[in-house]
Amino acid sequence: YMGEKKKKEILFRIIMLSAIRRNNSLSSYLRVAQRYSSDSAPLLKTPLHDIHVALGAKMVPFAGYSMPVQYPNGLIHEHTHCRSSASLFDVAHMGPTRIVGKDALEFLETVIVADLQALGAGKASLSLITNPNGGIIDDCIVSKISNERFFLVLNAGCKEKDTAHILQAMKSFTAKGKQVSFETLHETCLIALQGPTANRVLASLAPKVDVTQIPFMGVLDMELAGFKTFVSRSGYTGEDGFEIAVDNAHACALWEKLSAQKGVEAAGLGARDSLRLEAGLCLYGNDIDDNTTPNEAGLLWTISNRRREAGGFPGADVVKQQIKDGVKRKRVGLVIDKVPTRAHTRIFDAQGNDIGEVTSGSPSPTLGGKPIAMGYVSTEHSKTGTALKVRVRNKDVDCVVSKMPFVPTKYYKP
Repeated sequence: YMGEKKKKEILFRIIMLSAIRRNNSLSSYLRVAQRYSSDSAPLLKTPLHDIHVALGAKMVPFAGYSMPVQYPNGLIHEHTHCRSSASLFDVAHMGPTRIVGKDALEFLETVIVADLQALGAGKASLSLITNPNGGIIDDCIVSKISNERFFLVLNAGCKEKDTAHILQAMKSFTAKGKQVSFETLHETCLIALQGPTANRVLASLAPKVDVTQIPFMGVLDMELAGFKTFVSRSGYTGEDGFEIAVDNAHACALWEKLSAQKGVEAAGLGARDSLRLEAGLCLYGNDIDDNTTPNEAGLLWTISNRRREAGGFPGADVVKQQIKDGVKRKRVGLVIDKVPTRAHTRIFDAQGNDIGEVTSGSPSPTLGGKPIAMGYVSTEHSKTGTALKVRVRNKDVDCVVSKMPFVPTKYYKP
């Protein structure tokens, strides 16, 4: 006799393994990795590389780095563990930068869409770097230390083009006598601690700080396990958690301190991808790119009313016009009937008309293996509950437009 719970678990594992064979699972990160990695260039290593190897991680090329995609327990375990306890992610391949100077706030508002005047000191925000056509060059996290000091984290696959773009804009800005400087923090390692018990873990290593008073997207300098760190209450999983910046020289020691806490386990890029998809979060290069506007991507909320009216960032006129006229396509969530799908799968309406494309897709571990996806469809088909079809291996599969996140987020509020 086999209980229903066990049957569902076995069925889910069969679905996930089948999806991996068809390159549907783990595909989002790996496809983006191929796009941004060079076959000829030697892979870089994060300060935590040797720890991953010692843990038996499967290492893959990603954005020019050798990164852990999963550990011996596998993607499903890592995913569900993060949803129930606390997981550590190596995100040292990302691009931490610092922008400082008397005119830092004014300059940044010419590059990103965030309302930095309204953003309080000690707070962070998701923002977008845009081009003159309103397209998204990258999404980023900007932290405001003061009006003259900002911490900006760029995506791994975009940090070189982002840096070139920012420096070019800065050249024109400083030519007018303005004071601002930009620095890539090469000696800084980023570690993400994510999950419902992340608060307890961090508190145990930071006795001088009342962690319960750090709000979602709050940032501060703090001593953690005896090391100087810069911590933000943020992440890419939909769970409560923290992203920690620490000197490269102390990264391994801090990782070991964190991983030694009860219930903490390492997780790789595969789980990071499935977690962010359940949370409805975009992956640059898949779900947003240079040809996607904030309006189309459902990211207009990153632009305040003041910035929509005043503009001042590249493509502001395009964004404003699209607010007035609407857009032809929108990013939506999809729940699919039984068959997992992948990026570039075409989407059709009930009459068989091609109306869009999937940008990310995977079975959802939290939802028992139910296939989920996000993509772009024509605006008239973007309403929640609309019945559509995706074409998988020349067969039409039923799906329905769904609200995102697929799994409720658990961001912390004091």
